[in-house]
Amino acid sequence: MSAVSAQPEPETAAYVTALARRALQHWGIHDGEPELLKYRENAVFRVILPDGQPAAMRIHRLGYHTDAALRSELQWMGFLKSAGIATPSAVATQAGELFVHVSTAASVQPRQADCLSWLEGRAVGARGVPLDYTPEQARQVFTAIGRTIAHMHNVTAAWTPPAGFARHAWDFDGFFGASPNWGRFETSPFLDGARRELVFQAREKAVKALSEHERSARNFGIIHADLVRENVLVHDGAIRIIDFDDCGYGWHMYDLAVALYQNREEAIYPLIEAALLDGYRRERELTAQDIAALPLFSALRAFAFLGWVQSRVEGDITREVGQRMSAIAADVVIAYLRGE
Repeated sequence: MSAVSAQPEPETAAYVTALARRALQHWGIHDGEPELLKYRENAVFRVILPDGQPAAMRIHRLGYHTDAALRSELQWMGFLKSAGIATPSAVATQAGELFVHVSTAASVQPRQADCLSWLEGRAVGARGVPLDYTPEQARQVFTAIGRTIAHMHNVTAAWTPPAGFARHAWDFDGFFGASPNWGRFETSPFLDGARRELVFQAREKAVKALSEHERSARNFGIIHADLVRENVLVHDGAIRIIDFDDCGYGWHMYDLAVALYQNREEAIYPLIEAALLDGYRRERELTAQDIAALPLFSALRAFAFLGWVQSRVEGDITREVGQRMSAIAADVVIAYLRGE
């Protein structure tokens, strides 16, 4: 199929719910009503399949992934599940398709829709909300997360993607190229003069460091790239990973940096970082160079966020939230510049 092109069209909860209703028939659901759970990049619904099992239906944002890229995401998730990683798996339509295109009379372009198996679990946390773990609980949870990330990297390193596999890359161009994956941070309206100058100085440092950083099969491959608290579930003490929408090729350390990013303000952050890295090391080697590069990859996440936030304000997030998230990201970048 051809790529889904980006064009403006109505983006309301009612609109994406209408698309979900259209999609239900492809999975043989004729009487159920989709329950909107999340309305951010993708609209995510809880639906009940004909066999009575719950599933997560996604109505994908227009233009983010081609059909080939979406199919590749689902293929990698299927591989991970078969390799023992607790992830959702694609629920095929009655016709055996991994996803379909749906539209309404108001649609400018059809939207991709898919269904994923439902995973029970409690999210590790939420954005901007302090963790409610004791130090020992946090140690156990983040050690387990580190081990799970390493397991993902290990099994994927031995995997040969199928023909036609296509995902974007969190490489140099993905952060600093002409069209970064999450947008150009340079155009952020949330950087004041003094802070803006420091962020641009940090960019020069990061560009040099990343251009010189090792890139090999040892430390670069297919990664999740968005292991934030909401995308990591804990169920009966085991870790489950969801939301592979941003997965692609990148440095393994970026997955670890992202998993730590939201926790930087926690009083027990040193414990969290040590536990995550310890868990990872139990399954996969980390060199001294890898550890030394963690501030760089944290800064890269912050640069990406500065690009991401400006395109979501007054849509997914309020201007106030955008300002706060941008300030946090700028502080991370400035800390990197200063070697803190």
